[in-house]
Amino acid sequence: MVTVTSVSPFGGRAVAMLLTGTMLAGLAVPAEAQRGQRGGGGGRPRGEGRPSAGPAQAIPAATPQGPGVVVTDPNALTIKTLRVEGSQRIEPETVLSYTRLRVGIKYTAETLDQALKDLQASDLFADYSISGVADGNIVLRIRENPIINRVILEGNKALKSDKITKEIKLAPRQIFTRTAVRQDIGRIIELYRRQGRFAAVVDPKMVNLDQNRVDVVFEISEGPKSKVRQINIIGNEVFSDDKIRGQMATKQARFFRLLSSATTYDQDRLSYDQQKLRQFYLTEGYADFRVTSAVAELTPDKKDFIITYVVEEGKRYKFGDVTVDSQIRDFDNNKLAASLPLKKGDWYNAKLVEDSVDNLSQTAGLFGYAFTEVNPEFQKDADTLTMGINFNIAEAKRTYVERVEINGNTQTQDKVVRREIRLAEGDAFNSFQVKRSQDRINSLGYFQDKMEIKQNPGSAPDRVILETNLEEKSTGELQLSAGYSSLERFIIQANITQRNFRGKGQELRAGVNYSSYSKSIELGFTEPYLFDKNIALGGDLFRRDYNSFNYVGNDRQTNYSQVSTGFQLRAGVPLTEYWSLSGRYGLSYDEVSLDSQYLNADGSCNLEVAGRYLCEAIGNRWTSSVGYSISRDTLNSRLRPTAGSRFSFSQDFAGLGGDVKYIRTRLEGSKYKNLGSGFIGSIVAEGGYIHSLESARADGGDRVRITDRFYLGEPQFRGFDIRGVGPRVLRAAYITAADGTQSVQTDRDQIQDDALGGRAYYLARAEIEIPLGSGARELGLRPSIYAQVGSLFGVTKPAPTFTYQQAVNAAGVAQFNADGSPTYLPNQYKDSAGNLLFTVPTGAVGEGTTTTCPVGTIDATTKACVGTVANAKFINPNIYQEQFLGNSAKPRLSVGIGVNWNSPFGPLRIDLAKAFLTQKGDDPKLITFNVGTQF
Repeated sequence: MVTVTSVSPFGGRAVAMLLTGTMLAGLAVPAEAQRGQRGGGGGRPRGEGRPSAGPAQAIPAATPQGPGVVVTDPNALTIKTLRVEGSQRIEPETVLSYTRLRVGIKYTAETLDQALKDLQASDLFADYSISGVADGNIVLRIRENPIINRVILEGNKALKSDKITKEIKLAPRQIFTRTAVRQDIGRIIELYRRQGRFAAVVDPKMVNLDQNRVDVVFEISEGPKSKVRQINIIGNEVFSDDKIRGQMATKQARFFRLLSSATTYDQDRLSYDQQKLRQFYLTEGYADFRVTSAVAELTPDKKDFIITYVVEEGKRYKFGDVTVDSQIRDFDNNKLAASLPLKKGDWYNAKLVEDSVDNLSQTAGLFGYAFTEVNPEFQKDADTLTMGINFNIAEAKRTYVERVEINGNTQTQDKVVRREIRLAEGDAFNSFQVKRSQDRINSLGYFQDKMEIKQNPGSAPDRVILETNLEEKSTGELQLSAGYSSLERFIIQANITQRNFRGKGQELRAGVNYSSYSKSIELGFTEPYLFDKNIALGGDLFRRDYNSFNYVGNDRQTNYSQVSTGFQLRAGVPLTEYWSLSGRYGLSYDEVSLDSQYLNADGSCNLEVAGRYLCEAIGNRWTSSVGYSISRDTLNSRLRPTAGSRFSFSQDFAGLGGDVKYIRTRLEGSKYKNLGSGFIGSIVAEGGYIHSLESARADGGDRVRITDRFYLGEPQFRGFDIRGVGPRVLRAAYITAADGTQSVQTDRDQIQDDALGGRAYYLARAEIEIPLGSGARELGLRPSIYAQVGSLFGVTKPAPTFTYQQAVNAAGVAQFNADGSPTYLPNQYKDSAGNLLFTVPTGAVGEGTTTTCPVGTIDATTKACVGTVANAKFINPNIYQEQFLGNSAKPRLSVGIGVNWNSPFGPLRIDLAKAFLTQKGDDPKLITFNVGTQF
């Protein structure tokens, strides 16, 4: 039913009702004919209320037309003339073709009633009537349905207009019909029901325009989502209601499920839950379980559903005899049965039966039988409550690969895909190799995820066609982004990468990165198959500007910077299917300098401000290194693995020329496993050691330079700040009170904290990725919980920057502070050559200047001290306590939860991690986040 309204926004004038019925203008005819001659406009009577948005009454389909009507009534009249009035777009002949009226035929009231019904069934006319009934000069007066000018949706927020308009049939420039309106109302309501909005109401309106045009307006009241308020279970005795509800995909609406889509009612999900319940009971041994009824009731306010399941649990069964009957002569039935995961006497578990069928099929596939049928035959004994199973393996022929088809690759060359497939035409079929090929293709990252290789029958029973249907995705990335992270503060990135350059699988990349922590520009290229041989070759050019820093209070200070410019060449070859060997050579020039605040006026290092350990780091040096890596990789995907493992051992030797000499060794390993129900478990571990090949460094310094050591902390060790783990020097100032007593600064924020790095480290992480509902997955949310353990250690304790003399009283007795610590005297300043400095007293020549002469001043010619005036010592009032901490192999432990989010403004990772085991000097950090950088 459609209401005709004048709505001011459209400028239309007020109208009465859509499709108002009209009376036939006729003479005296029988009462039945008078009733039949009433117009078929279909408008509702005045005073009738607005109809609901539910399905309207169906209109009968058009009646098939014949050439005429045979009338035997003796009172029938004959049609003398027949014409149509009011037609505009539709030809009069077309109008008449919808009726059975023809000139010269007999007619009665029933004949005219049928003609009106036929016009109504055509759905082309807004009004119609018949006149001239008395004398046979019949006139069909019609008013055609209007043309749709616009279709307007109002009130829709949960569903965007474009999603609705592509589902409805009404559209501009089409003929308006009531039937189409009713159908579109039903379609819109169905769209909202799919979203769980069962209270949605659609009120159609029409705005009349000139030239017999209309605007159709659908006023939509969406209503709230209909949630599942309660799930009732009737008939369960073995398992509790909560246990059974936990097996269902549908969940009861509760406050802690605000982000879950599982609380919305879905008819399809109701059927799925019944299957889930049956699967659950079958895995627990209840082979006779069934759901006798499942009823979903909508509450009167249409806001919630109450679902009730009635179940029959039945008796619990155990496995009886488990046998294998193979028609393939290569197989030993007894050995196959012994290898199956189900055993006689165990509780019956349908999942183990499915796994056994898969295991037997895979075993047959390993021997080259591609289309083996494995049929479990059940022997249920209700008396003994046992379920015997015989796995019947049908006879099959050994299968060979007839052809490998590559479909769907429009940019990627065939050879890029074929070289990842472990089977070629003519090879014996092997299901393991098919799975391995599938994993290798998915690991390329050129195609949509979860690509599967189909096994189709070939031209003969012993032939199989491997069909690889690919769907390419974008492999070029242009990233222009700005972001902020707790590690690097403000970040600006410009990176371009093509991982499938020219469709040959080559990788080309270029990038510029800028932040307050680091700056870099890099170019790289990798050819994975050199000259179509299984040899990878690549190279990189780079310039990296890295700033190390420490904190004093909330002020982050740069202490030294390292600018590295160089290149690296690398090559790799596979040794076996899983083992590979790679080598590399790198040459770089490092410029290490301190920030100006750590330098004296002459450019030399200020020991007091920088510390001896930083002064030792400055200088320029060449590093020429050669290295190799040997690795084993069985991961099912290199991008987002869910199963498999990876192990790598690598060494780099610096000293093939250049100024730096060391051996750096690293071990890395990872293991991933699908834990079921969407949970992914992983264990990742790594460790390393660097051994210097240089002679011992002076002044107690470590032989490995500070820029070549390992560092540990954020982001790889969550729960600790950047470089927050391992050896460090804390420089705390002594505070001298008015009475001369001293105390050491204890506020960590006011202590200079310099991380020194380590020569050895280890780090391990156990992590479980938690699945979320479909809504959260669409947002790109991937939460996980984890625990990490690690340590960094192995450097030589640095020599102290200063030593201080303990104060004594007039009697020569050593002085102590109130806390029992020694009272120290401040040191005398020295020049860059280590000479003590003095101050020329007031009144003497050069008063207030500093000199190295205890008495007099330096003669400009002889460079000797001349004069008799005693100079005062140039005293440094600052006294520092240096503590060397954190150089321990004892483990640090942190536990936390993190979330990866592919946000609209770039990838984001947030971690909340608590450090439970620390060593003195470590710098824990509870919350870390990164935005705009890869993680």
